[in-house]
Amino acid sequence: MDRINTIGRRKTAVARVYLKPGKGEVKINNKALDAYFLSEIHQTLVKQPLAVVKSDGEFDITVNVEGGGIRGQAEAVRLGIARALVQVNAEHKPVLRKEGLLTRDSRMVERKKYGRRKARRRFQFSKR
Repeated sequence: MDRINTIGRRKTAVARVYLKPGKGEVKINNKALDAYFLSEIHQTLVKQPLAVVKSDGEFDITVNVEGGGIRGQAEAVRLGIARALVQVNAEHKPVLRKEGLLTRDSRMVERKKYGRRKARRRFQFSKR
C-alpha cells in the first residue's frame, strides 16, 4: 500500500483525501489540523473515523478541501477518511457503517424561487 485516494462530500464542500502509512500527521490544505480547524469540535469530527477503528497515529493524511463552510468541510473530510480506512482494511466497514460514518449526508440548501423572499418564505402580505 503506497497511497490511497478517496473523496468525501458534504453540502457544497469537496474533500480529496490521501492516506498513507506514517506517524499520524493530518495536513489540510498544507496546514496542520489544529491550524486549519480552530474549533475542537471540528478537530474531533475529523479524527472520529480513526478513533472508531483505533488506528490513530498509524497513517499520515493529506487533504485538499474546497467549497462550503467550516462545518461542511469537516464532515466532508470525515467521510473521505472513513472511505480510505475501508480501502485499507475491509473489516473496518461494519464498524464505520454502524457509527454512520460511511453515509453521505445528501442534504443541500434549497434554491431560492422567484416570487418568494427565500426558498419558501413569501413576501409579507398586505391587505390594505
